[in-house]
Amino acid sequence: MNKNILFWIAAIVITLLSLVYTRMTGPTKPERGTVEIADETIRFRLIRTYDQPADAPVRIKAENTDIEGYFRYKRYPSHDQWDTLRLARVQEYLVAEIPQLPPAGKAMYQIVLEKGDESVVVNDEPVVIRFRDAVPAWALTPHILFMFAAMLFSMRAGIAALFKQKTYNYALWTITTLILGGLVFGPIVQKYAFGDWWTGWPFGTDLTDNKTAVSFIFWAIAFFKVRRNPYHRSWVLAAAIALFIIYLIPHSLLGSEIDWTEQNMQ
Repeated sequence: MNKNILFWIAAIVITLLSLVYTRMTGPTKPERGTVEIADETIRFRLIRTYDQPADAPVRIKAENTDIEGYFRYKRYPSHDQWDTLRLARVQEYLVAEIPQLPPAGKAMYQIVLEKGDESVVVNDEPVVIRFRDAVPAWALTPHILFMFAAMLFSMRAGIAALFKQKTYNYALWTITTLILGGLVFGPIVQKYAFGDWWTGWPFGTDLTDNKTAVSFIFWAIAFFKVRRNPYHRSWVLAAAIALFIIYLIPHSLLGSEIDWTEQNMQ
């Protein structure tokens, strides 16, 4: 098989594995698990993000109608006291509704199931959920596709540098897709979801925005170097490694949030 085909396969596999990893580890990934109560195994899936203009519904399937429960919640981070409400039964489900917060507002919640004198805490550690506004597909889809393409071309450029191939075209496609995905459509997505165009340095600590900025700086330098020498290796390899490491940092980690503690103090 042609080595260029092998290099592209390697780049695609590495890119897909990194994307799967970030999807499986991020702070927006639902918390899943099982608990035992009254000789019944209850499976749960507790959401950690919600993008509709309404209260966030959390459902736990418990077909035994003798099982009841309650949930408690408060804004996060805050000095609020816990509010406690009974779970509502809707057919075979026990349902909690986390009151809606503004975009970037977070709440933490915990669920307890009961049957007679028996009770069990579903999630020992409270789950943190973040609210956001819906992002239209015309903005979100190209953002995702361009960022995927940037990672793919970056990996291919890194492999080219490693095996002493020309890196100019791969570097050009990487910087182009990174600009489109991260610096054009990225802020648009951020604006729709949380109301601000940019919340990274120097305006905030949003790690997603900061990751984009660091990736761009590395690849801007690499592209400047490779324009002078289409076989340039060191900066291309460094930028590819940097982008790969950055992709392994869970998406939305240290993302936009409202600090309710500051509002409590006002």
